[in-house]
Formats: sequence, structure tokens, C-alpha cells
Amino acid sequence: MSKVSIEPGPFVMPMPTVLVGAEVGGEANFMPAAFIGIVNFQPVTVACGMSPTHHTCRGMEDHGTFSLNLPGPELVKETDWCGINSGGKVSKSSVFETFYGKLETAPMIRECRFTAECEVVRKVVFKVDTVYFGEVVAVYADEEVLKDGAPDWRKIDPLLFTFPDNGYWKLGEYVAKAWEIGNDYEPKTK
Repeated sequence: MSKVSIEPGPFVMPMPTVLVGAEVGGEANFMPAAFIGIVNFQPVTVACGMSPTHHTCRGMEDHGTFSLNLPGPELVKETDWCGINSGGKVSKSSVFETFYGKLETAPMIRECRFTAECEVVRKVVFKVDTVYFGEVVAVYADEEVLKDGAPDWRKIDPLLFTFPDNGYWKLGEYVAKAWEIGNDYEPKTK
């Protein structure tokens, strides 16, 4: 099978669809973001790449806090609407039922089965986007999506986002147990 070189783009892999929440002008505001990932284990740290022109970023800058909310497929319309509309022009505070945790300025979405609140620890400015690094200070989950106290991703059922088709996808099937399946592998000899 031959490989073809293509232009680099944000489609190296499917990305989680995350509703980033921040308090802006005393109101909860949410925007979908896909350029997000875990970058450190202890303390748990995430990176969110977003244009600093977004209304949500203003709240992140003002308070130094933000939330991560993982919507399921049943929230795809609301999630997309939050991306189509700017919080600077329309209020998003009534789209979801919100709650607050330890940080008190990182609104979280009650309808999302899995949420986290983060404290901004650093930001790096790039040509277009700014990457906000946030230390996760608390995680909240619906009890029914946990299995033995840990997240059950099939029950959380997070949306994924892909480029260049700009598509929302569901998580696929479980494949194998990591750090276990490879024990039965026999490397080929040359």
C-alpha cells in the first residue's frame, strides 16, 4: 500500500467536542472547541487552543478559570448553536442548566454527563490561536456513567469532531485493554 503526502492540517486524529465554559460579565458562556487535549498527568493539565477573540476567552482571562463539558449526541444541536453564535452578541446563559464548583467562576453544564473545572496556569500565543493550559482542579460525573468509580466512556458517549468534513461523530467500539493486549505479540524476525 502506498502512502501519499497531503498538506498538514488539524485532521491528524478525531478530536473531542468540548464545550468550554467561562463566566463573562456575570453570565455563563459556552463555546465548542475541538483543539483540546491532556498534556500532563500530575497535576492533570489540559491544553485548549482557541482564538483569543472568542467571547469565552475574555472570561478565561478575567477570572483565570474555565470549565470543560463533554456533550453527548443528544446535545449536538445546542452544542453547534453555541459555535454558530457569539456570546458577545447573544446570551448563552439559558441554553443549559449550569452549576458551579470549587472555583466559583467556571460554569459547568448539568446536562453533560462529564465535566471538569480548570484553573489557567499558562497561555502560549501562536499566530492565530492562543493555547490556554489549565490545571484540572475538580471533575464531576453523573453517577450512572461511572464503573467502579471510573469513567465508562461508552456511557459518557462523548461527541468527536473531525476535519476537513466538519463532522460530529460518536465514539466507536472498544478494541482491547492497553498495556495488556501487546503481551501476546511476537515481533517478526528479519
